[in-house]
Amino acid sequence: MYLSYFGMEFNPFDKNIDTKHSFETEDFKVMKNRLEFLRDNKGLALVTGTSGVGKTFCIRAFLNSLNPNLFKALYISMSTLTVMEFYRQLCLELGIECGNKKIVMYRSIQEHIVHLVKDKRMNIIICVDEAQYLKTDIINDLKMLLNFEIDSKNYFSLILIGQPNLNTILNRNIHESIRQRISISYNFIGISKDELINYIESRCKVANSKPGIISEDAFETIYASCGGSIRVVNNIINKCLTIAYKKEEPIINSEIVIEAYNDLLLG
Repeated sequence: MYLSYFGMEFNPFDKNIDTKHSFETEDFKVMKNRLEFLRDNKGLALVTGTSGVGKTFCIRAFLNSLNPNLFKALYISMSTLTVMEFYRQLCLELGIECGNKKIVMYRSIQEHIVHLVKDKRMNIIICVDEAQYLKTDIINDLKMLLNFEIDSKNYFSLILIGQPNLNTILNRNIHESIRQRISISYNFIGISKDELINYIESRCKVANSKPGIISEDAFETIYASCGGSIRVVNNIINKCLTIAYKKEEPIINSEIVIEAYNDLLLG
């Protein structure tokens, strides 16, 4: 009901919003250009940034832009995966049978990747999210998977996505060989104040919201509260919409933002 109260046809601040409604922050534009380079030149990409700054959304928008007849994109989150679970997930994403031993699955993955590249003329992109949880064994295996024949040819592109401490992990001596393979890297800075205002206004517009539902002081307070995180912005706005609707307030002001932020802190 709160959406219709503000004239919105859908929730433009939902985390699963269609990527066709992408808002291009400076982070998004820079990463988009670098991912397009990776699309045309197989290699290893490192994408880092704090939670909620838009890393995964940018990757999702990029993957959705690829021609499915030419590209096969695989997405794996490392948040809860063991080494064996990682291999099983990779097998499932590739559509091949999962074995009971790592070496069996590793060889099956190798063979299937070569088949897709050489016989099917497919370009493969493997995205590993929450990569700061990668175990050393998996990092070493990914290095070997990247080029496992004598010609050192890259058979797929690999995108590692994670928190800033992923840079520290990969800077360890044990990971020097894979670090040297990184062809593009970028650390998300977070949304700026001007971008935040444009982001919120554009989101409201795409949902056909009533004009002027957020006051200028509210924008200031949202920016001061979000820490550069688009996810936090979305959470605050969603809570603000609910509070304003219950109070029958036509405009979200700074007081409503503060109340929404405090509610979110309390869980």
